[in-house]
Amino acid sequence: MNPIEKFQAERRERIAALGSDEPLQAQSRDWLRATMQAGYVYNFAWMGRPIIQYPQDMVAMQELIWATRPDLIIETGIAHGGSIILSASMLALLDLTDAVERGTPFDPRAGTRRVIGVDIDIRAHNREAIERHPMAPWLTLIEGSSIDADTVARVRDAAKGYRRVLVCLDSMHTHEHVLAELEAYAPLVSIGSYCVVFDTFVDDMPPKFFPDRPWDVGNNPKTAVKAFLAEHPAFELDIAIEHKLLVTAAPHGFLKRIA
Repeated sequence: MNPIEKFQAERRERIAALGSDEPLQAQSRDWLRATMQAGYVYNFAWMGRPIIQYPQDMVAMQELIWATRPDLIIETGIAHGGSIILSASMLALLDLTDAVERGTPFDPRAGTRRVIGVDIDIRAHNREAIERHPMAPWLTLIEGSSIDADTVARVRDAAKGYRRVLVCLDSMHTHEHVLAELEAYAPLVSIGSYCVVFDTFVDDMPPKFFPDRPWDVGNNPKTAVKAFLAEHPAFELDIAIEHKLLVTAAPHGFLKRIA
């Protein structure tokens, strides 16, 4: 076995061991709960824009994007724009990589990759900052409810012609809403790519953990994922990702399309 294969094999073994280490898994859930209560998730930015994600999930997303090399990323939930900026920056790096491999100059205006960001309310100050950002050439913003028929039609129309598609769902976190998002957007995911469902961790927290929100234990993204997977065998959970991360807002939320 060459050194690279040996390193990768050792990493797989280590990740599997982390997944079966229940005391460490419990400690990770406790840390997630404590830091979520402290507002830790609001502390970070990507290329200057606030990103409401755990650093571990940011790393996971860049690994997924680099591995799957999507032409299109669809994201529901924009907020301050940090997440779509992260995705756009990764697509820009893929466009740069393509230019290097072709031996041609890198021209961001010539890139064909795109991020579609969907939000029911793109606030004016956020829209202005996003549209002025250096990553703006890779972005399309769509305002409207992510499960409204007109919004879904606009996204599907904008997605025409793209071959490798990755989807991230991070808007309204009730079971009904997320299940409707999954039914609307998961079919756009290409084989070998992912639909990532954020905030599935809600189901692992104590009841009423978010007293001012409509989602709770039993009514959240994880319950929607479970219902969706029961009816859609073309997708499976990539459990190794959460085992590797230990701390993630998306446990049982990394859905890989296999057929």
